[in-house]
Amino acid sequence: MNRNPSAPLPAPVRALLRNFRAQRPLRGGSLLITVFGDSIAPRGAAVTLGSLIRLAAPFGLTERLVRTAVARLARDGWLAAKRSGRRSEYRLTRTGAQRFAQATRRIYGESPSVWDGKWTLVVVPAGRPRRAQVREDLKWLGFGQLNPSLFAHPGCTPGQARSWLRNVRGAEDALLLHGISTDLGNDRRLATRGWDLKHLARRYRGFVASFAPVESLLGPGAAIPADTAFLVRTLLIHEYRKIHLRDPLLPPALLPSNWVGASAYEVCRRLYARVFPAAESYLSVSAHRLHRPLPPANSAAHARFGGIARG
Repeated sequence: MNRNPSAPLPAPVRALLRNFRAQRPLRGGSLLITVFGDSIAPRGAAVTLGSLIRLAAPFGLTERLVRTAVARLARDGWLAAKRSGRRSEYRLTRTGAQRFAQATRRIYGESPSVWDGKWTLVVVPAGRPRRAQVREDLKWLGFGQLNPSLFAHPGCTPGQARSWLRNVRGAEDALLLHGISTDLGNDRRLATRGWDLKHLARRYRGFVASFAPVESLLGPGAAIPADTAFLVRTLLIHEYRKIHLRDPLLPPALLPSNWVGASAYEVCRRLYARVFPAAESYLSVSAHRLHRPLPPANSAAHARFGGIARG
């Protein structure tokens, strides 16, 4: 069911849109990354430019901004274009699909619940070029920085780390170590030193405060217009991924008690399952390939957040 165009959006949804549109600069490319990763990748990974313009319009992205953002994503290797007359279709490149797959596992999967007490350490030699970028890449992979050259990760093996580092320019000759501390208190102090958990907790609390009213509004039995469901689903994942991809996903033993990240995950999981079917209906009528409709969402999409019931 689509919303009556003359009917106003519910207040909690209007607040989400208002906060998104107020961001400066308004990053069109970032939102399109969310749309591609969450909605288009599981439905064939390709969509027309006109569809993207249509999908992005309710978020305040102009046609010009979408065209500019898509061109930049193509230039950066995320997307590849296919043309038919004056119409064009954009598909995820192999590199883009790999990037999405890695992020998807983090966004929609559960955090680790157990830990073997072992740390993988990465020592980056001093004086390396691209040092600042290496630091950012390692943090994105979940490593905490203990000093200018030493990084730690509690959830990967040296073999996994070695595989990751092959894709981090400037870290090819980094030294990998595997170790275990003698005391859980030391482990927790190391976690506090390596990651700004207070800042992360503040961001998660802001996320819960923003989306809990929407979850209450869209409780069981409430009718959800398809376009509203797509708005909520997209903003939900957009805001969650910006926080969650910076979360090192530490095991519970290293986190403060009643960690708010767990609450944020539950809000995201419940609300996503609530809006997913109606949002899929909206995509089916609003987005297309060049010569055919989008295929249905694949089984991996229905397995997100531990499983979404098929409508």
